[in-house]
Amino acid sequence: MWWFQQGLSFLPSALVIWTAAAFIFSYITAIVLHHVDPALPYISDTGTVAPEKCLFGAMLNFAAVLCIATIYVRYKQVQALNPEGRYISRLNKAGLILGLLSCVGLSLVANFQKTAFFAVHICGAILTFGMGSLYMFVQTALSYLMQPKIHGKQVFWVRLLLVIWCGVSAFSMLTCSSLLYSGHFGSDIVQKLHWNPEDKGYVLHMITTAAEWSMSCSFFGFFLTYIRDFQKISLRVETNLHGLTLYDTIPCPINNEQTHLLSRDV
Repeated sequence: MWWFQQGLSFLPSALVIWTAAAFIFSYITAIVLHHVDPALPYISDTGTVAPEKCLFGAMLNFAAVLCIATIYVRYKQVQALNPEGRYISRLNKAGLILGLLSCVGLSLVANFQKTAFFAVHICGAILTFGMGSLYMFVQTALSYLMQPKIHGKQVFWVRLLLVIWCGVSAFSMLTCSSLLYSGHFGSDIVQKLHWNPEDKGYVLHMITTAAEWSMSCSFFGFFLTYIRDFQKISLRVETNLHGLTLYDTIPCPINNEQTHLLSRDV
């Protein structure tokens, strides 16, 4: 059995591969059509102009669905491993909410371009990166509380390093973008897709875009740490019948059926 056939490990793998493909394909398309500069454009800039914005939006919407599935499976896994841990249960529920909000933000970023709906796009980016960063922090805290009985210490340290990487990138991006959009470098920055080294704010722009790509990579790395965890979990669908036909009104005892959903038991 291949590693991606074990449990639900294909979920985080598909999430990372699909999202990275969305970034790469839209970037290549935008570069070929000369819609953005090759040197570190904003990720969302590569999905601003047609036709790449259509590809960017469609692929990121599906990535949001994969992300929701991954976050939910992780929530159910932690819940099953710690049925009586009240503190862990609260953290787990908080992580679920934060993760789902991040997925909503990803969909907003995909469908509301910066040049057309700047306020909505920024709200989506804040939800995606802000709530996503908090989700990573919560999951790292859960990893700390679940060691060494449930998993090894190495997983916690890897996730902690990724959270630190994400935090440094987020701080750099927030600081430089705040300065860049403060109004001291012109009012057309929102609509600007091409930058020259001679432009005012060019250095801040490059630091901001580099931090954004770096932060995205930290997200990818974090979800990849789920692969080994997801190899130990499977989902079932349970069908409960309350009558012999769809129109029965009197309950009738029927044997329930349980079938595997997406994966075999590990």
